[in-house]
Amino acid sequence: MLHIDHHLVTLVNVFGNWTYLILFAVIFIETGAVIMPFLPGDSLLFAAAALAAASTNDLNIWIFVILFFLASALGDSLDFFLGRKVGLAITDNKYLSRFIKPKDFEKAHRFFDKYGSWAILLGRFMPIVRTFVPFVAASSDYSYQKFVKYNVSACVAWVVLCCGGGYFFGNIPFVKEHFSAVILTIILITLLPAIIGVIKTRFTSKKDEA
Repeated sequence: MLHIDHHLVTLVNVFGNWTYLILFAVIFIETGAVIMPFLPGDSLLFAAAALAAASTNDLNIWIFVILFFLASALGDSLDFFLGRKVGLAITDNKYLSRFIKPKDFEKAHRFFDKYGSWAILLGRFMPIVRTFVPFVAASSDYSYQKFVKYNVSACVAWVVLCCGGGYFFGNIPFVKEHFSAVILTIILITLLPAIIGVIKTRFTSKKDEA
């Protein structure tokens, strides 16, 4: 994932315009399949937009923006649908539960319980958590109408920020030379709220024990 820019170049050279469909599928599955939260999200959008900005690649940034928005919004709706239909029973399945860490589910549940509707907006910028928040919201009998309203806003903001960052800054010489470090920084920044939450939880637990 840290060298996703090189993999994308290879992907474009081999598959051409089919790259759009492949990247759409990756984002859709990362969000909607529940059992694959480990797929790249923010870094993939950034790298794809950076390639679209480069004159050597025949890629259209607006096609990426539209497809990434549709992939994330539709993926979240599928995730919500699965949560409404099967609920947390998926964690009891001996096959599917191998791909789902109970602590990630619990983290998403606590996150949703604490922030409510805001969890849908904030969770979109948090890897792993964004995959489980729609599922948890549905299993908590959250209104789909309300979910769609917040989810669309979250997906628009996510795509604009990630693609905008890649398009305008991804081909700056310093960024290109240190692309792996930039992608790692993006991942760390998106994980920062979750890290702070864990630290606060542990600090509170130790304080209560004392």
